[in-house]
Order: sequence, then structure tokens, then C-alpha cells
Amino acid sequence: MTRFGEEHLMTQQRYKRFRMELDFRFAALPTPVLPDGYCWLAWRPILSERHSQVKWRAFREDLDGRVFTCLSEIEGCRRLISDIGRQPQFCSEATWLVAFQPEPSWPADDCGTIQGIRRAGGMGSIQNVGIVPEHRGNGLGKAIVLKSLAGFQQQGLTHASLEVTALNRVAVGLYQSLGFRITRVLYREGEGGKVIQGTERAPLKGERELITTS
Repeated sequence: MTRFGEEHLMTQQRYKRFRMELDFRFAALPTPVLPDGYCWLAWRPILSERHSQVKWRAFREDLDGRVFTCLSEIEGCRRLISDIGRQPQFCSEATWLVAFQPEPSWPADDCGTIQGIRRAGGMGSIQNVGIVPEHRGNGLGKAIVLKSLAGFQQQGLTHASLEVTALNRVAVGLYQSLGFRITRVLYREGEGGKVIQGTERAPLKGERELITTS
């Protein structure tokens, strides 16, 4: 696709996305550590509403909420969490909630969510990394991705994948710093998030090396 063609897609509310993969065999991943006052909550079905609330708060005014309308609506987030949790390939070990509770007597403020799904060929697929705006900048995104990756590794998976909007340079840079590499480029329609037929391709050199030029 030409440069003009890519720019035209953006004016039509169509969003460039990167599919990224990590090979655990060549990745030296650090132990996930949360800042003081934050804690991990392992997946339990009773926490599904809390995951939904965090996902909604994280994406309702965010870029991905424009790509996928369901992420900008609480009912859409509830359906998404329900659908993910019902899948036979759902990976509870890679699914986590982060809460802020600096004192035991304080009510917990849920602020981070991530889900994982097993795919064929030893692949773990990360779903919707969400950190609410008021808790960003504290390293929670890196910690929760590492926690999910550790869950995949515990299940014997050899690779991990995710998809991210290209305009989200902070997220792309984070994933690349952990060892993820861009393997495919595609475009999705705004609101519904459907992949636009014929747009998927291999990454160009400048895209593969995005972290060094951003």
C-alpha cells in the first residue's frame, strides 16, 4: 500500500495496527514487580465485573475505545470479559487484576486488567492491556504484561502475541522493550474493529525498528 493510501485510510477512521510476537526462548524477562501499595488479584469468575469496570475506565476515552466501540461502553466490556472467560482456551494463569490498596483498611481501587488465551502452536494471546488513566506512569503496564507472560510460560507455551494500535507509541515501545517484534501490519475499521480486507502485510523496515526511531 502506498503512503498516500495509508494516510487516506486514517482519514476514514480506520486504524493502523501492529501484531507483535515474543519468543520466550530468546527473551530474558524480569520478575513482575508492582509499586508499593498495589497488589495482584488472580482470576476468579467472581471478579469478572471488576475486570469489566477497569477495562471500561481504561478505554472509554482512549484511542482503542475509538477502534473498538465495545471498549468504550460498560456493557460492551462486560460482554467481552464474559466471552473471553467462556472460551475453552481461556488461560486463567495469564489473567490478572491490579488493585491499589496502600492500607488494609482502605477500599481497593481496581486499576489494571489483562486477560490471556491459549492459541494453537504454543502461542499465548494477550487481550486488552488496560490501566486506568489516574494510575498510569507508575510502571503498571509493564508489570501486568510481565505477569501475564509468566502465566503463559507456566503453562508451557513458547510464544506470546498481542495487537496494538500503531499510534500508541508508548505501548508499542513498551512491548518492544520486553522483546516483542512486529510481525504483521493491518488496518481495522473504527467502531467495529473489523480488519479491512487486503490491508494486512509484512512490516516495513522502519516499522520493525520503530522503538529506535520514536
